[in-house]
Amino acid sequence: MDSFAVICTASLLAGGLYFFVFGFGSAEVKGKRAVNLTGGSIDKEKIQDNYKQYWSFFRHPKEIEKADKVPAFVDTFYNLVTDIYEWGWGQSFHFSPSLPGKSHREATRIHEERAVDMLGVKPGARILDVGCGVGGPMRAIAAHSKANVVGITINEYQVKRARMHNKKVGLDTLCEVVCGNFLQMPFADNSFDGAYSIEATCHAPKLEEVYKEIYRVIKPGSYYVSYEWVTTELYQHEDPEHVEIIHGIERGDALPGLRSYKDIAEVAKQVGFEVVKEKDLAKPPSNPWWTRLKMGRIAYWRNHILVTILAFLGIAPKGTVDVHEMLFVTADYLSQGGEKGIFSPMHMILCRKPEE
Repeated sequence: MDSFAVICTASLLAGGLYFFVFGFGSAEVKGKRAVNLTGGSIDKEKIQDNYKQYWSFFRHPKEIEKADKVPAFVDTFYNLVTDIYEWGWGQSFHFSPSLPGKSHREATRIHEERAVDMLGVKPGARILDVGCGVGGPMRAIAAHSKANVVGITINEYQVKRARMHNKKVGLDTLCEVVCGNFLQMPFADNSFDGAYSIEATCHAPKLEEVYKEIYRVIKPGSYYVSYEWVTTELYQHEDPEHVEIIHGIERGDALPGLRSYKDIAEVAKQVGFEVVKEKDLAKPPSNPWWTRLKMGRIAYWRNHILVTILAFLGIAPKGTVDVHEMLFVTADYLSQGGEKGIFSPMHMILCRKPEE
């Protein structure tokens, strides 16, 4: 092959790789690039070790049952997946019902705004985002309601990402982010005008512990709304296929154990809340939430090839391929759970703290 052909071939390969990396940013927001994938607060050389450590929790189930072990387990998970989530999914780490004529991003925003609308707060109110991630819902809710939103996440890397995004879009005066455990929140009693959690309290080893903390920090007469991950009335404990699907969701999403839909209201009442409304937002007439996963299979494969190439070249950290593959497998379990109707990521409960 002559030198001209070699140069042309190399140029084509380089151009193709450049387009593959930089042409495909985040599926929702071009803010996180594949070349910038990290392990959060984990040192680049230790990502694979932490991935193995994450899986060790499932090889020793009793470790997950210990409440004091779960925060570190969840923190490790979000260090591993935050960049991949943000790159391939966007800044809101949750699902939403599919809406005709609306993009996934628009449907997500509407789903988030619905939560704060149920709180009935006025501009200037101070509300709490329990498990805020990198702050996608926080920013949508602050912009929509003009309330002051304080978010809490256990993951320090997510705090940094959320603060950066808040400042970038000019919402840092309305949005505050705190690093902490939502089972022991660093907030005074009766200090919030309302609270919400969007697919976050599923990480709590005991739901009553996080609900009790939320009850403590919101003012009497104020509301709390949560979108919970649950098994539905169609889930059969004796069906091996059902059990494998639910266990697959738990393993791939850092869950100490999925709860039954029947438990949610009971726990809320147990800690003192009045249950105002309860509804599974995933049920008809809502359109299937899992179609986004189905439609994204080509993107998953494309991204997996890209992550593999970047890891081979040393651009992406060693272990990133394993983490991405884990999320790919988990997406399949989530789809199966949705199609069979045995799992819902948006069982909504609206609660009120009684007046003193």
